[in-house]
Amino acid sequence: MLRYYKGSLLFTGVSLALAAWLGWGMSGTLGGMLSVVWIVLVLGVLEVSLSFDNAVVNATVLRDMDAVWRRRFLTWGIAIAVFGMRILFPLIIVGIAARLGPVEALRLAATEPETYERIITGAHVGIAGFGGAFLAMVGLSFFLDDEKDVHWIGGVESGLGRLGHVPAMRIGIVLLALYTMSRVVAPADALTFLTAGLLGLVAYIAVDAFGGLMEGAEDATGMVVRSGFASFLYLELLDASFSFDGVIGAFALSNNLFVIALGLGIGAMFVRSMTVMLVDQGTLSEYRFLEHGAFYAILALAIIMLLSARFEIPETVTGLIGAGLIGVSFLASVAHNRRAPVPVGPTGHPLQTLPQGE
Repeated sequence: MLRYYKGSLLFTGVSLALAAWLGWGMSGTLGGMLSVVWIVLVLGVLEVSLSFDNAVVNATVLRDMDAVWRRRFLTWGIAIAVFGMRILFPLIIVGIAARLGPVEALRLAATEPETYERIITGAHVGIAGFGGAFLAMVGLSFFLDDEKDVHWIGGVESGLGRLGHVPAMRIGIVLLALYTMSRVVAPADALTFLTAGLLGLVAYIAVDAFGGLMEGAEDATGMVVRSGFASFLYLELLDASFSFDGVIGAFALSNNLFVIALGLGIGAMFVRSMTVMLVDQGTLSEYRFLEHGAFYAILALAIIMLLSARFEIPETVTGLIGAGLIGVSFLASVAHNRRAPVPVGPTGHPLQTLPQGE
């Protein structure tokens, strides 16, 4: 199992060395250096705790991707996750909010961290609307599926599955949630929240529609294939939505862009390693309700993000809810396997004879 985490451990070592160098340069003292290293470690743990459900959902998509696009997600995707979402994305938000160019935004982050923090946290309402709407569509798409035949919580999930017969039910639910929250947030923020939420909804529909169009394409052998690019884009948007709360919550520990990027980057690397392990080990097939727990966690995170536009919700609560739901689904899967063991193939991996609910 350790082989899956070699790259993450190496990245962690390099990041902690950079954190030590940065801390010494900022303070010139051993105590200041150790303080920065500690913050980077805590941020890495925070990111992993908030994004474990992201790893499970990534694995559900990644297992159906071809080898080429899987490698691209694990190489290009990690570069986008670490540098794009943890460094460039906050700078873009600050640039748009303060009407600054990228160089000016970077200078502001480096020389005026308090102002940088104030601007990025001030954009939280829009971030909550976009991320909450996108994640809500992801979660509802899993449960509002009339073809889903594996249920963890039977009464609830079978009822939700029947709602999948109603056209555009998912969109209706998300629009209703956005409208309800727009009536709760401060009047000055209502339009921003609604606009961002609608953009999140459109982003999901666009990626889903693109994937649907490409699903009918044929390769050279005449086999119907799904676009690897569509899945790649979907995973990157999903990762972006998951990282919103981590980026914002990180300011509770530090307002230094580079300290935050190092800490959250460590977490992002470990999430990628977990994703690969889940796919290679066939964990989702062996523990049939683990996927359900992850999507329940996504719905919970979507609700929390939407509510956070008006109410302050600690990141600890978000992490505990996600981890708790996945933990319970894992235990339920273990109990199910004891009653009906999963057949194992010659490689030692479970045979995928059980339907996966998709």
